[in-house]
Amino acid sequence: MQLITRDQLRTHQVPAGAITLWWLGQTGFLVKSPAGQLMAVDPYLTNACKSIGDQHGVNMDRLVPPPLAPADLVDIGLYAMTHSHADHLDPETLAGYRAAGGQGPYAAPAETVLKLAELGVPGAQTILMWPNKTHRLGDLWLRATFAIPLGADDLTHVGYVIGVDDGPVVYMTGDTAYHEVLADAVAPHRPDVLVAVVNGAFRNLSPAEAARLARQLGVHVAIPCHYDLFPDNSLPPRLFRTNLLLEGIADRYHELEHGVPFTYQRPAPGGA
Repeated sequence: MQLITRDQLRTHQVPAGAITLWWLGQTGFLVKSPAGQLMAVDPYLTNACKSIGDQHGVNMDRLVPPPLAPADLVDIGLYAMTHSHADHLDPETLAGYRAAGGQGPYAAPAETVLKLAELGVPGAQTILMWPNKTHRLGDLWLRATFAIPLGADDLTHVGYVIGVDDGPVVYMTGDTAYHEVLADAVAPHRPDVLVAVVNGAFRNLSPAEAARLARQLGVHVAIPCHYDLFPDNSLPPRLFRTNLLLEGIADRYHELEHGVPFTYQRPAPGGA
């Protein structure tokens, strides 16, 4: 793991036609564009889920410390969430961010917007998202897409397609079970990179289903996530590579390290 500083986020340069991701753990990411726009998706930067897990007999005591503090998110231009579960909308991360002066805006689906209101976020700072809704942040855009929830406690899960003008497109599945509509909804945006949950034990994509989705979308890079933090909800990420191998696309596998920037740039026309 590599710690991320606020200064590093500010000064990191993204080449033209590229996008940079920092993995924060679970489905948490920071995304930066060539023009310097910075967004957070599902930042989980505390151990808030431990007590929730304890109540249900599930060990959710995080295995890896967070790569930055909630206050270090204060320079982001958008705080996006896929749904309201505490490892996606983390009340403690949100509180630390707001205490440091963060004011969003917050992009989220309906039940998450309601949860934000309960946590004291003014409605004027929220942006309601639904599948096919797009929000723009300078040269960076965020489009919500279809997802299938874990259970009835939140039925408004979304995934996000994130793109840079004249640059690459990243599809983050968020928490979702498999369905053919996942690929149908995202394929028109021609994603270059797939960031897929691979924890089927919690009714999300299994490694095999995530690999099938990668093949259906024809992505150049396939990144696993949501396997890493909770002892009772973890698995070896290379099971995803194994299944990509069975799909004939093992070369697309790329495993990220917490806090280490990953920059993807589309090959030049006619290039390899």
